[in-house]
Amino acid sequence: DVVETQEHYKSRWRSIWIMYLTMFLSSVGFSIVIMSVWPYLQKIDPTADASFLGWIIASYSVGQMVASPLFGLWSNYRPRREPLVVSTAISVAANCLYAYVHVPHSYNKYYMLTARALVGFGAGNVAVVRSYIAGATSLTERTSAMANTSACQAVGFILGPVFQTCFTLIGEEGITWKLVNLQLNMYTAPVLFGALLGVLNIILIFAIFREHRVDDMGRQCKSINSEGEESGVLDENAEGNIDHVAVVAINFLFFVILFVFAVYETIATPLTMDMYSWTRKEAVFYNGIILSVVGIESVIVFMVVKTLSKKTGERAILHGGLMIVLVGFFILLPWGKKLPNIQWQEIKNNSIPRTTSIDMLMPFWSLQEMQLPSNHTAEPVGCPVSQSWCLNTPIVYLAQYISSNILIGLGYPVCNVMSYTLYSKILGPKPQGVYMGWLTASGSGARILGPVFVSQIYTHLGPRWAFSLICGVVVVSLLLLEIVYKRLIAFSVRYGRMHE
Repeated sequence: DVVETQEHYKSRWRSIWIMYLTMFLSSVGFSIVIMSVWPYLQKIDPTADASFLGWIIASYSVGQMVASPLFGLWSNYRPRREPLVVSTAISVAANCLYAYVHVPHSYNKYYMLTARALVGFGAGNVAVVRSYIAGATSLTERTSAMANTSACQAVGFILGPVFQTCFTLIGEEGITWKLVNLQLNMYTAPVLFGALLGVLNIILIFAIFREHRVDDMGRQCKSINSEGEESGVLDENAEGNIDHVAVVAINFLFFVILFVFAVYETIATPLTMDMYSWTRKEAVFYNGIILSVVGIESVIVFMVVKTLSKKTGERAILHGGLMIVLVGFFILLPWGKKLPNIQWQEIKNNSIPRTTSIDMLMPFWSLQEMQLPSNHTAEPVGCPVSQSWCLNTPIVYLAQYISSNILIGLGYPVCNVMSYTLYSKILGPKPQGVYMGWLTASGSGARILGPVFVSQIYTHLGPRWAFSLICGVVVVSLLLLEIVYKRLIAFSVRYGRMHE
């Protein structure tokens, strides 16, 4: 019954590989400058403080949250090449704007904020990417394709800072091209490189990408997006209603998954500085190593889960992933009697600020370039006395912290892939652009609220309350999963057209 020519199969998978590349470049666009945003911001606009840095970091997620449903809606009715090219062109233009934010004589920080928000807006095309992959793969291919997509995204996040590090060899001054008033230095070279990759991506979309659609059994179907590019039978399986209870449930679960991971990323630096008396430099260095290992672990998990899901099914793996995340955060709860070292010394005037709620908004990589002023020889370390919980909350032992990192690095990618896979299967043959846009927006909203949660709960109440509440949220997610478990099935299975 499965009718697909060899030519169609090759063209379909070439297009899917272009989508993998688009996802990779989207994540590189976020991470390639993240280590240098703070020093560049200080250089171009001395009036900018750490609180404004928090807004700049959050602006990417805000832009993506706004754009995802819009690009998704566009892709439902027009060839997907259109939103893909336009969104990528917006990212290219935004990267070029970022390279010129030093030029204006005032309000430079607002130009940087605009540039990062527009890069995030362009990254809203991930909804188009995932909706295309969902429509261009059969049920048996779907999990593997979604895992590959997430792996490309993860590799982009890992390699972005690596590219940034290579460009530091250019130095702060670099080269000035007076004809176009361009400074090519360690801050602008990465975004220009990102813009170049974006142009390459646009060329490949025009040259290689083609609209393809298959039904759940892999049979070639006509697509509303193709404009005559593709022939095939109409998909009769499109008849039927989407289970919106299952759709809402997956959106909530995905929000929780991204929320707890954003908390985990953000809390790394302040937690280790408070618990182990690490300096900022030590916290950045050691957490950088730990999170790099976690990133590699995640890519391996993305690959393994493709095979495992064929034996156990996506729902069981999602359940297992949430359980692993729950155990990971439960391990972080403070036990024992040993208290952290207290930072009694008050730091005033020109010294570096203590860990405050503002710092909690800044993931560890944004602190990398913050060095002590030259007139100070020592940095006060330990848990600041301004956080009253430091006086009565036991430490989180280093073994607890490392074990938690390993478990969260295992559970998060499992939950991420299974959420996307189940979601796309539940939606079935219906146009998925808008729905994928809402799922992406849920994740972006979670990445915005996660650091805010940390800044309030951890700073004022401490790790015991922060991690207990996270555990509570994950438990609620597990209960929800149990309630809707039988509804999280593929569209074709729900209507009896295929066996599960």
